[in-house]
Amino acid sequence: MVTHRPNIVIAISIVLASAILAIAVWLLAQMREDALRRAQDSVFNVSLLVERDVSRNLEIYDLSLRAVIEGLKQPGVLDLKPAIRQMVLFDGSVSAKDMGSVLVLDEAGNIRFDSRASPPRQVNLADRDYFKVQRDSPDVGLYVSHPFIPRATTKEVSIALSRRISRPDGSFGGVVVGTMRLTYFRRLFDGMKLGPSGSMALMLTDGTMLMRRPYDPKIIGINLTGTANYSRFTQQPSGDFFGTAAIDGVERWYAFRHIDMYPLILDVALSTHDIYIEWRRRAWIIGSLIAALDVTIIALAVLFSQQMSRRLAAENELRELARTDGLTGLNNRRSFQERVDEDWRRAQRNAWPLSMLLIDVDSFKGFNDLYGHSAGDDALIDVARRIAQNVRRPGDMAARYGGEEFAVLLPDTDEAAAVHIAERIRAAVQGLQRRHVASSHHVLTVSIGVATARDQLIQNSRALINAADGALYDAKDAGRNRVMCYRATTVHVAAREAGEASTAPDTEVRNAG
Repeated sequence: MVTHRPNIVIAISIVLASAILAIAVWLLAQMREDALRRAQDSVFNVSLLVERDVSRNLEIYDLSLRAVIEGLKQPGVLDLKPAIRQMVLFDGSVSAKDMGSVLVLDEAGNIRFDSRASPPRQVNLADRDYFKVQRDSPDVGLYVSHPFIPRATTKEVSIALSRRISRPDGSFGGVVVGTMRLTYFRRLFDGMKLGPSGSMALMLTDGTMLMRRPYDPKIIGINLTGTANYSRFTQQPSGDFFGTAAIDGVERWYAFRHIDMYPLILDVALSTHDIYIEWRRRAWIIGSLIAALDVTIIALAVLFSQQMSRRLAAENELRELARTDGLTGLNNRRSFQERVDEDWRRAQRNAWPLSMLLIDVDSFKGFNDLYGHSAGDDALIDVARRIAQNVRRPGDMAARYGGEEFAVLLPDTDEAAAVHIAERIRAAVQGLQRRHVASSHHVLTVSIGVATARDQLIQNSRALINAADGALYDAKDAGRNRVMCYRATTVHVAAREAGEASTAPDTEVRNAG
């Protein structure tokens, strides 16, 4: 099948190339998912490490604040000498790196005790949010403040963790507050690998930015309420999504979580460009190789198809030459004989009439002797052309039967129609007016025998040929240049040609000439 249809080779190559491309696309899609999955695992690990570090340090600081409150409740502590009281109230943990002062404020906001100074500095902090919240809300617990610059210590931006001091009757007795420099979060964030465009942020649950990587001092303290990403942060305790940062407009994959027990939100994000940069490089390499392979497959298929087409064309040409008469261009005797057998069977199945014409050029030997073989060939070509011009139906067939003899097969054609066609051919040849002095008609003419298979008078394809041959002999005997129909008398001419010895009853002679 493929060898007879070259285009199938191209179609198969396209299907194969498409299958290879589909497999490559599927593999690249899997690789892309793997790249995202690895990035997600990395982000989850980073966010977990940061959350644990922040929680641990805040918990330590909160324990220190609780220890101060418990120490103030102990009898006699306030009567101790200042140096000893400092040791009792403020343990060594509050002097760790990035930890600021721990202060005890009275109900008016003045510093009562200071972990870094004795006597305490004279500063009033009643305007700070951590003081106001504790004063106005008895049950707030640990409060994490907005960023601020301390008045009593260094000028580095800090946050404060505070707890309320309540008197035995429940009234407000002051605040214990400890400060933490934001440089702690900055160093912590800088130690994490997030790629060139990755980001990390820590904010209060009300949207206030405490720290962000990449660091920009201008964004510390801004409020993100109303932004798309912050809205997603507040919808659930943790999650992930693709989003675009309101601060720098970079598209990233975000993983966020609320830090346990603290009013803080941590988000870690990787740029989609960074996530897929290695995948893109591999995709270009693989895609280029697959494209080259597909183009090669299709190109080779096209070349193979072209070669096959040329081969088939050559085979068809040889086959046509084998079936065609080289001089006249009509079918040869072999192909005509095959067609007679096929049309005979078809006519028998469908009860169609089948007619045949046998055509012979009159006195052709004399024409050759007088005018030469070259002129004889030209004459045969002219006769063949006139026959072809009058046999035009798709199912009809004209052939050179041998020498100066031609045959025409007319499927589904009765005797009257066959005679009409034969007469047109005879007249067309005579109309050539090709001079032939050896003929009694003085021009080139043909004699035509017509036979039509009908009823049971002609029983097979060979008998049909013999019948047409007998009619042809009748036409020659009657003076040539005429059309004669087969007559079913004692089968004198047809029987002799077939080598038969039997005879048949006489019937009516039909002469179309």
